[in-house]
Amino acid sequence: MKIVVTGSAGFIGSHIADRYRALGHTVVGIDLRGKKPYDINDYGAMEAVFRREKPDIVNHHAGVIEVVKSLAEPDATFRTNVLGTINLLRAAGACASVKRFIFPSSYTIYGDPGRLPANEGTPREPLSPYGLSKTMAESAIRFYARLYGFRYVILRYGNVYGPGQDGTRDVGVVAIFAEKMRRKEQPVIFGNGTKTRDYVHISDIVRLNVAALRKGADTTVCAGSMRMIADDEIFAEIARHAGHKGKPAYAPHRAGEISRIMLANEKAKEIFGWQPKIAFERGIRDYMEEAG
Repeated sequence: MKIVVTGSAGFIGSHIADRYRALGHTVVGIDLRGKKPYDINDYGAMEAVFRREKPDIVNHHAGVIEVVKSLAEPDATFRTNVLGTINLLRAAGACASVKRFIFPSSYTIYGDPGRLPANEGTPREPLSPYGLSKTMAESAIRFYARLYGFRYVILRYGNVYGPGQDGTRDVGVVAIFAEKMRRKEQPVIFGNGTKTRDYVHISDIVRLNVAALRKGADTTVCAGSMRMIADDEIFAEIARHAGHKGKPAYAPHRAGEISRIMLANEKAKEIFGWQPKIAFERGIRDYMEEAG
């Protein structure tokens, strides 16, 4: 199959693109940081690429990913994450070859749910423009899939981590903590250390995106580990492998950040035969060993 992968130079997108190629698929990478830069905010450019390449599937991982940054720059977040997604959906409809659209949504769409684990029926009450942009993009995908007649798969990720994640950006606490410790700097925890996330290893996310090439039709699933891990626990686990003896600094909780989250995976198991294989402790060990 020929697959367009947007965000193909990014952390998650690059892993997915590499795996698709290894399985024998033709991958057309779309990324501002690629050898041939493409901007999903440019509809004309997207339509031209789609008409020329005639892909069978779109796997859309490009976008603004910083929750805190989205509060300061909501216009850029909505422009890329919502209008950019719509550009891709329209381009997919214009070329008429696309049969399936795969999209990574996020746990941030839920805000702070009253009941955990959050599942596909949990109300969507985002706390940040980033979470809202994912919610709006989901709705756009459902609309354009009906309009143009292609299938969609929406995957609501937990907090993805693993090799290749950039620890110098304001996203990805595992990579950030590890990079700080490597530099002999003091990692910062925002809040009192009890804030929780549901961590899923990149290799498990790649497996899910492979399954989504053929399974699932007009479906939305949560992709979580069914486990909550607090910031203090993450710090301790990374510090143990890094030989870091210091303690974290604590800073005020940041607006827009969720306090506690855990995602279900029953529907993903039912439809895709998927559940995480990499336990958090093993994932951190492997990550730290590879990082050196």
